[in-house]
Amino acid sequence: MKNPNGYGSVVKLSGNRRKPYTVRKTTGWNDKGYPIYLTIGYYASREEGMIALAEYNRNPYDVDKRNITLQELYQKWSESIFPKLGKSLQGSLKSAYKHMKKLEGLKYREIRSFQMQDTIDNCGYGYSTQAAIKNLWGYLDRFAMELDVINKMYSQLTTSAPVEESHKTPFTEDEIKTLWNHSGEEWVDTILIMLYSGWRILEFCTLETANIDLTNQTMKGGVKTRNGKERIVPIHSAILKFIEQRFNAASKTFLTDQQGNPMTEEQYRAVFKETLSRFGIKHNPHETRHTFRTRLDSAGANKKCIDMMMGHKSKDVGERVYTHKTIDELKQAIELISR
Repeated sequence: MKNPNGYGSVVKLSGNRRKPYTVRKTTGWNDKGYPIYLTIGYYASREEGMIALAEYNRNPYDVDKRNITLQELYQKWSESIFPKLGKSLQGSLKSAYKHMKKLEGLKYREIRSFQMQDTIDNCGYGYSTQAAIKNLWGYLDRFAMELDVINKMYSQLTTSAPVEESHKTPFTEDEIKTLWNHSGEEWVDTILIMLYSGWRILEFCTLETANIDLTNQTMKGGVKTRNGKERIVPIHSAILKFIEQRFNAASKTFLTDQQGNPMTEEQYRAVFKETLSRFGIKHNPHETRHTFRTRLDSAGANKKCIDMMMGHKSKDVGERVYTHKTIDELKQAIELISR
């Protein structure tokens, strides 16, 4: 059956091709009277080509956009979106994209959920990295929909590993003593800093030296919740020397500085695990935070001060106002933890 004038056509190309059928429409005529074609795409069968032609006629789209690759889409998306995101989230998404690179040359509209799922399942990391990859696919799908690159979000069919069940076991006094005995070894200082400050892993990794006040011996940071952001935690006297050493290191922007960038959660988890394994100790980074709270409780610290340093919301903490009196109270509370 012949297509109506101006509808377009599906033509089989010569040779042995994986997708031998080209879909095209005539957009004009050259000086010699030959037709000028707009190529809409290439397909494995005539039926697929006819469906694509019908879709194009029903809702014409920018063919150049439809041919955009994953790499091109990610670049356009990151240029548009990254300035609106926090540095920590930017770092997480950049790391997630590294696991997608094997697909970056493919046209984005041809990437299917099983390929997205493969980048998640075979990333070689746990739930946090898998969740970051899944989230990035979702971001890219929404951006691609806005550009009319795709009309179906395959990322919605992907899954990532569930959050690991949390077993919060505090460090024992003997384990902490062991760390102090080896405090001069690489990375041990970071674990002790976390044990005496209560930062979440992402908060610690992204802690900027610009937010460390050595004169008043305080740190400012925090993520995740309104109560957790921009909170002040005094520097315990026992870890002051570690903070000073990292603060004074040349060209350091973050306490965990890696050539001007903070360590990612995944990088620090690996360092944390390897460091503790040298001493036969098994814990996850979040358990330093749990230990910090447990030790403050055991020492009889004021509950309001504990919640302020942890970034928790409680009935004892109203509006956070860091007066000199408040900071002095926080310092008194944190010093209740003995070395």
